[in-house]
Amino acid sequence: MAKPVRYLALDLGAESGRAVSGSIARGKLTLEEIHRFPNIPVKLMDTLHWDALRLFCEMKNSLLAFRRKYGPGLAGIGVDTWGVDFGLLAEDGSLLANPVHYRDHRTDGIMEKVFEIVPREEIYRHTGIQFMQLNTLFQLFAMKQQNSSALKNARTLLMLPSIFLYLFSGRPVNEFTESTTSQLFDPARGTWSEFLFRKLGLPMEIMAEIVPPGTELCELRKDICEESGLSGVRVIAPGTHDTASAIAAIPAEGKNWAYLSSGTWSLLGVELEKPLINDASLRHNFTNEGGIAGTFRFLKNITGLWILQECRRAWEKQGANLDYTKLTKMAQKSSPFACLINPDDPAFLNPADMPAEIVKFCKKTGQKAPVDRGSMARSILESLALKYRQTIEEMEKILGRKLETIHTVGGGIKNKLLINFTANACNKRVVAGPVEATASGNILLQAISTGTVASISEARKIVGNSFDIAVVEPEKTGEWDSAYQRFRKLSES
Repeated sequence: MAKPVRYLALDLGAESGRAVSGSIARGKLTLEEIHRFPNIPVKLMDTLHWDALRLFCEMKNSLLAFRRKYGPGLAGIGVDTWGVDFGLLAEDGSLLANPVHYRDHRTDGIMEKVFEIVPREEIYRHTGIQFMQLNTLFQLFAMKQQNSSALKNARTLLMLPSIFLYLFSGRPVNEFTESTTSQLFDPARGTWSEFLFRKLGLPMEIMAEIVPPGTELCELRKDICEESGLSGVRVIAPGTHDTASAIAAIPAEGKNWAYLSSGTWSLLGVELEKPLINDASLRHNFTNEGGIAGTFRFLKNITGLWILQECRRAWEKQGANLDYTKLTKMAQKSSPFACLINPDDPAFLNPADMPAEIVKFCKKTGQKAPVDRGSMARSILESLALKYRQTIEEMEKILGRKLETIHTVGGGIKNKLLINFTANACNKRVVAGPVEATASGNILLQAISTGTVASISEARKIVGNSFDIAVVEPEKTGEWDSAYQRFRKLSES
């Protein structure tokens, strides 16, 4: 019997990074996490950085872990991360500084300064990207405003996952799905927006070439082969934006479905053959990010479980040992709809004390504050589900059609209470799974690149054959309707 073909997905999230080995045999994908490591930002001189060198060291440790477990037979490696963040290379190819975290405060107030030069309507017309102060466009303009020496000395800009692919391969390119998150990509021209770089006085010459998802860059660098004991490993750019890879692993058919990638962020949208850029999509702040197989991801970025994660972190500092299972049970026992929040309120972007910020929001909006941690956790989960409903309704109006099913993937689907809330709030069937969608998509896109899998359609069938998928039907939707009216007033005020 032929040995299974093995790939390695290096999946970097806001809290941790993981190396997931994937093998494909007899039409099924088998995954195994072989290394996990923390991703702890570092604050240095009032600036919040990603510790890129430590993360790369852990990625190399992942190769060693694979070699010890499976031997030298590794067909490919691919890296995916979140969007918008980047690193700068000097003329000699070295990394000028650790990449800055998207939650750093350097972009506070920067959007308004950019709009004084280029109106938001014009930026959206050229990019089709949702406005968030953390976008690459605003980060770069902040660096220019602050007279950044790193920007002055930069010869190449690489989006964050491409930094790691470059360190593995030596080839400095940016992958399409990640590049589009920058709000500096022009989908009409299929490349960087010369218009925006010129109008804002930003150096377009530093922007590395854009390659499509599934591009094989080259073989693993010789020095890393010697360190790891591997050889002949292909370095492949999958969908380097984690959501792009996750959507590649959604076992869906037809057109009338939406996807919800649930984690630190919630990304809710549909897969389209071309960007959808018009007055309605601008008014509702939808984004058009690059997808796989020539598609675009028409979606909205929603602040997700970050709010609950930050509450848990604050409570741990107070001495409470609360894992997410305990928090969910406490939430389930709490009274429904006691208070609601708008997850996308700027106050929740990066506060010093998230629970205190929620209390402040409730008082500001004339609501009673949560009485305990369980009720606060419930209010977060209910509010997220109601935000999903609002986004679905906006999307259906823009698309001019109804969506029947929400396919939800990612770590957030482990929270069954949130899944039930989502089905009830949106009054739609929710299909949950797989949990490991990002790693699955990363590996399957590598497999398509090397010819092990024929197409994205075949890849999605493999996912459906490989993992347990749960279907949740809506129930008790009436009580959610009145809560939704309250939520809309909060979110639109």
